[in-house]
Formats: sequence, structure tokens, C-alpha cells
Amino acid sequence: MDSTNPKPPNARVAMALAKSQAYQDAADAPATLRAYASDVANFEAWCQRNSLTALPATPEVVGAYLAAAGEGYAMQTLRRRVAAIARASGVAGHPLDTKHPAIRETLRGIGRIHGSRGRKAAALTTSELKALSRVCEDSLTGDRDRALLLVAFAGALRRSELVGLDAEKLTWFEDGVKLLLEKSKTDKDGKGAEVVIVYGRHEATCPVRALRLWLDAAKISFGPVFRKVNKAGRVEARRLSEDAVRQILLRRAALAGIKGTLGEPVSPHGLRAGFVTTAYRNGVSDEEIMGHTRHRSLTTMRSYVRRAKLKSTEPAGKLGL
Repeated sequence: MDSTNPKPPNARVAMALAKSQAYQDAADAPATLRAYASDVANFEAWCQRNSLTALPATPEVVGAYLAAAGEGYAMQTLRRRVAAIARASGVAGHPLDTKHPAIRETLRGIGRIHGSRGRKAAALTTSELKALSRVCEDSLTGDRDRALLLVAFAGALRRSELVGLDAEKLTWFEDGVKLLLEKSKTDKDGKGAEVVIVYGRHEATCPVRALRLWLDAAKISFGPVFRKVNKAGRVEARRLSEDAVRQILLRRAALAGIKGTLGEPVSPHGLRAGFVTTAYRNGVSDEEIMGHTRHRSLTTMRSYVRRAKLKSTEPAGKLGL
């Protein structure tokens, strides 16, 4: 028997191999896959700006990309971006050696110089949310941005959860709206989670009213809740990327005069951190906050609290919005 020329797999083996690949793909939560897509898009945009070829990716180009991004991101984010680029390059038929010194040593250097934990997002306050809401003009883009920021804060949503929302998975009731998060970062088995957001006390910053206004104005009843609005002012079918959420927040923060610091930059994670901090200041208990934020670890949840340690029914109703 000639072992140097193995026979092609028979139909059963081929089917098993295909099924194995399908299971491997399913092992990654949709939120992870969306994060990968956003990471690859970010890498491609950087390459385009710098007249470099993105795919097939080379270790040297990836190393340069990491060096350019290194100071502004946590090590966990940078490692995920490498994994995303490697996955995309592999799918294109060009495996990327992630252990190449240009990648491995660059990551080690970033970790040594800037620290493995990265910079903490500035926890946004209710006052800052009000300022962000005020600079959202009366237009489709303004309606979307206002709803996005208020819902992210009141729901303590991660970016992946925010862009993953679908209109048909929202349940409207007398006191507000219930969001179905089908899968998220801590929901590896896809059991799903529900987040309740109740009407705010102030109409201008009420997340429920803002969400309803955006959906009605954009005529969205099915599919992605948060979508791109093109230059012609038309709402597109595709959902926003995670990076688009960051760009929206940074643009509105600049208009509102909200500035982070070198150690605590303005970022979407600050909306989630701000929920925890504000809820504490308003007397919401650990258990209620963790139930709303879906944190599994008290230690992790407590790490968001910047200053206050201060109880309630629905946490989202006690933010002063």
C-alpha cells in the first residue's frame, strides 16, 4: 500500500469532516464572530490607510498594526485581533504564523511597556449621558445615536450585545421594553438573557422613548435594531459594527465636550461601567446590579465601581435618565 499517496476521503469521511468544521464554527458564540469581523475590518482599514496589503496577512504587517494600536487597547483585545486576522487569512488559504517573532515579540513588548490590563474606560455619568443626548440632532442619525447611547447605558450592554439586538426580539410592555440577548460574551452555551429597561423620569433622556422614536422614524420592525444611515439619509439593512459604536460615541463626546484622560479614555465600555457606578451611587444592591449586567463574578462587577458603594427594584429605573 502506497502511504505517500493517501486516497481521498470517502463520502462518509468527507461528511464527517464537514460536520466537524461546522461544529468548530459553532463553538464560537455569534458575539465572538461579530467581534472577529469588526477586528478584521479595523485591520483592513488600517492597511488601506497605510497602503499595505491586508490579506493575505504577513507577520510583519500584523506586527506593525499591533504596534500602532498597542497603547490604546487591552492585551486581551490585541490577542483577539490577532486571532481574528489569523482566522480570516486561513479561510483565504494563507495560514498566518501567530508565533512569528514579529507578532509574538511585539505583543510581549506591548504588555511589558503598557501593562497587560490596558487602560480602564472612563465610567460615564448620568450628567454626561444628558450632554451626549443633547448633541444628538433631530435627524435619523441623531435619533439613532441618542437611542444607541441611552440603551447601551441603561441596559449595561456590551458592544456585541448592542449591535446584536433585533427588533422582533424586543418585548414592549406598560413599564418599558424587554431586550432578548440571544448570545453574549458570558453566554457560551447560547441560553440567552433578558434585560429590562423601564421608562426614565425625563423624556429627553428616556432610553425607552428614544428607542421607540428611532425604530418608528427608521421604520424598523424586523432585523437589526441599530443600522448604518448613509450619506443620503437612508437607513441601510445591515447592522452597525462594534467599531461603529465606538466612532459614534467618540463623535458625540467631542461635540459634548466630554474628554477622557490618558489612563481612562472615553470608550463604549464606559457606558457599561457608568451603569454600575451610577447604580451604586443610587443605592442599588450588588445582586440587582449583577442580575442586570449579567456579571458572574462579584469581584469583576465591583471592579467597575470607581468611588461609591452605596438598593431598588428595576436597576435601569434608578439612573436618573
